[in-house]
Order: sequence, then C-alpha cells, then structure tokens
Amino acid sequence: MKILIKNGYIVDGSGSKGFNGMILINEEVIEKIAISIDCDPDIIIDAKKCVVTPGFIDTHSHSDLQILVNPYNEAKIRQGITTEILGQDGISMAPLPSEYIMDWRKNLAGLDGDSNNINWNYETTEGYLNLLKKTGVSQNQSYLVPHGNIRMEAMGLDNRLPRDIELQKMKDILRRELKTGAIGLSTGLIYIPCAYADTNELIELCKIVKESNGVFVVHQRSEADSIVSSTKEIIEIGKKSGVKIHFSHFKVCGKKNWDKIGEVLSLIENAKNEGIEISFDQYPYVAGSTMLGVVLPPWVHDGGTNKLIERLRDSKIREKIKNDIEIGIPGWDNFIDFAGFEGIFITSVTTSQNEDLIGKNIVEISRIKSKDPLDAIFDLLIEEENAVGMVDFYGKEEHIVRFLNHPFQNVCTDGLLGGKPHPRAYGSFPRVISKYVREEKELSLENAINKMTYKPAKVFGFLDRGYLKEGNFADIVIFDLEKIRDKGTYEDPIQYPEGINTVIINGKIVFENGVYNKILVGKVISSYWKNN
Repeated sequence: MKILIKNGYIVDGSGSKGFNGMILINEEVIEKIAISIDCDPDIIIDAKKCVVTPGFIDTHSHSDLQILVNPYNEAKIRQGITTEILGQDGISMAPLPSEYIMDWRKNLAGLDGDSNNINWNYETTEGYLNLLKKTGVSQNQSYLVPHGNIRMEAMGLDNRLPRDIELQKMKDILRRELKTGAIGLSTGLIYIPCAYADTNELIELCKIVKESNGVFVVHQRSEADSIVSSTKEIIEIGKKSGVKIHFSHFKVCGKKNWDKIGEVLSLIENAKNEGIEISFDQYPYVAGSTMLGVVLPPWVHDGGTNKLIERLRDSKIREKIKNDIEIGIPGWDNFIDFAGFEGIFITSVTTSQNEDLIGKNIVEISRIKSKDPLDAIFDLLIEEENAVGMVDFYGKEEHIVRFLNHPFQNVCTDGLLGGKPHPRAYGSFPRVISKYVREEKELSLENAINKMTYKPAKVFGFLDRGYLKEGNFADIVIFDLEKIRDKGTYEDPIQYPEGINTVIINGKIVFENGVYNKILVGKVISSYWKNN
C-alpha cells in the first residue's frame, strides 16, 4: 500500500524551516520526501493549506491500564499523539507479583484507574508487554520500569530503607525488566513506596539503568518548598551514576516558591554544562492532576492502602495527620499549603455514592458533607479506598511560557483518563500550537513541532520516529494551522480538539476528516539501546 501526501507544508521535526513538498509512504515507512514525486499511489491525501509533521510523542502518559480495557485510546489519537511512554511516576502495571495484586491495585487506582475486566496475573514487564501485544494497541507504546513496583517486589510496601540483600534484589529485578525491553526507570518521590527511598538507593538503581543506556525519569521529591534541594538530589544521582535524567512535568508550585524558578533552571543548566544529560517535559496548563492521597503525609501510607484506611479511622492518628498537614513536614510537598482547599478539585471516584462530588473543590465538598475540609478528605479516601483523582492549581501562565521556551523542554500530556479528567488528556498538543504558536507567538511552529517530535525521540532513543526522514516509520500528523485548537476546559474537559485532519501510524490512516478508524496498528516499542 502506497500513500502520497501532496501540497502540504512539511515541518520535519528537526527544527529546520518548513517547506512545501510531498511525502510518499510505502507500507510502514517513509519512502521518499521531495518537492515533487512522480508515482502511482494507492491513496492520495491532499494536504493543501495544511501542515504535515511527525506524529507527536507523549513522554508522560498514564494510559497503562486504560489501553488494556480499551486499546483504541481515542483521546490521544485525536490530538495527534502516535507514541506514548508508559510506566510513569514510579507506580504502574509491572512488575506485579501475584501476592501484591490487590494492595497494588488500590495504590494505583487514583493515578491510573482500576478494572476487573483485565487479567492481572502477568507478573513482569515482559508479561505486561506481551499482554499489550496480544490485546493490540492503537498507538506505539513504550515502557519505563517503575521504581515502586521494583521496591514492592523486593521488600514490600514498608516505610524503611532496604537491607543490603534487598537493594541487591532490587537491582537484579531492574536489570531483568530492562532486558525485556523497558527503556529506563521511573520514580515518583511523592508516591508510595518510592517516597521511602533515599538518594543512595536511587544512585545504585540508576547505575543499572546506565548499563543499558536507558533514561531515569523522575517526579522529584519536591516541586514546591524544597524544590531546590530536591533538584540538587537528582543532579547528584546523575553525577554519581552517569544516568540520563529526564524530569517529569517540570514546574514550581505555590506563589511563595515562584521566585525559585530561576535558581532551579540554573541548577539544571549548570549540570548540563558539567556533562550530565538532562531534559524535562511539561504540559501547557497551570494546574496539575494526581491522586488525592498525596495530601496525606508519607508515613500515613506505610504498609499500603489497608493500613492507610486504618489510620484514617483512628481519631487520635487523624488528629496527628491534621497537625502534620497544618504545620508541615520538612521535605514533604504539602498540596493543601500551595494549592489550598479551594484549588483542589475531585476528578474521579470509584463508587456511585460519591459521583456527585466529581468536579467540586474541597471547600464545596466540605459544605455538602457539613464537615471540616480535612475530615471531608479523610472520609472520602476511606469510602473510596484511596482511589480518588484530583486537579490542583499551582502556577501562572508566564511560568508555562518560560519553561516552553527552555531548550531542555519537550511537550507531554501527563494525561489521566476516566471520571472528569484534567483537560490536558484531550488537548495538550493542539493547545501548544494554537495558543503559544498561532495566537501568542511565543514559539515558532518549527520549534514547537521539534519539542513534540524529534526532541523527545532523541531523549528516549526512538531512532526511527519523531523525524520525517526517508526510511523512518510513517507516523504523521496533518493539521490546519488556522483551525487547530484544544476545546476542553476544567469544567468540561472531555472534548476532542479541532483542526487535526489526518493521523497516520506506521503507514496506516487511523484518523481522517473527523472519522476515527478503529484499527490497532501500533507497536510495542522495546528498548533500542541494547542494540546500539
């Protein structure tokens, strides 16, 4: 099957100036790119008045569970995303020993959701990736080994440092998982059990990642009060292990911390100058999204969700939790402190009894329940067994622009689906083009596309994607620059964007003229590093 794209303005992803030309696709790959191509194709796509780019790469996705339940992932495809990186924030689907399945599902539910409609007995990364291959995927999917899963398999969910034998076991597990095709290691140092690790544990694990030339992807320990020391910790890990560092959803949270932005950027720039490979991704919104359980001090999570619920039910312990939230704990990101009760909105629950709370902030929920705001949070977490999603407001538009313009940055969604999600799950990539390229002219079109395609491809080792080049896989997006826009809002987030005309994945047309062809043409991308 040959497809000819003609009359388009080609922006190849490299950052170079675009040009008018044609692209010939032969089966899965790009056969030719030229000003004019003489051929007899099976399909002709007229891209007149449109931009033709590589498919967008989402370097921070939470589709891990959802693509097993519904592999078509329409919210991502309709915004032009052709490749995703799963296994984020140190807590994901695999590895998952059978004895931890129920505890882990509760721990994961607030971030990636839960389902009784899949087989949870896959045990390892290899088992999970094989399950994706068996089910089929609509996009290309790649996977990071989550630190929390490794820790759980080696030593459970306890709040303590590993013994020497346990640390060695963690290293052996990580090496095993990397050998089956994972592209690196992720951690989320605000999530349990990752938060219980010290710097040395991470250095030792990252030495294993370095062996395979993988990437260390990190939600750092603090994005608020302690962000300077937190950033220094990650740089130290990079120095002592030699690993490539990629900061997840880079930001500085809370008005009192905004003056630290310059210092934090200087830290990572200086580290880069010293030879540490550093990059970061960012979504184009001033609010984040995660699980409501992060508002609790880390010690409350010790031992897993069942222990957490026991503590929340104990009146004396509940008072201690309140005291720690009100006073704060050094080094712990206090979401209530920087976002406020009015800035935290519930996005998902698992029971019907609390569905009416979705879309409401904690102040509103407190009034509905006639409870103190903290008691309203604690009781909701008990009722939902910790499986509650939230949106939290943390920054300003000028910060988004500053990070977007930074040379280390690439675009992501950090998209959580289900419930009433953050609008980034439906509109991050179109938003960058419409708002920051077309309307505000903060980025050139070529620079923006580079940050969505070739830059992330280079960071994560996708050697034949992210760049419109002869011989590369034909992952391609065609859009109207004058019409492309995101439509989702915090109040009504589930809205597909406009202006994207065509999405091609591995040489197959999956979206065209508003019609989504439900075909599973994606690939599970195993690590390229081990062969290079």
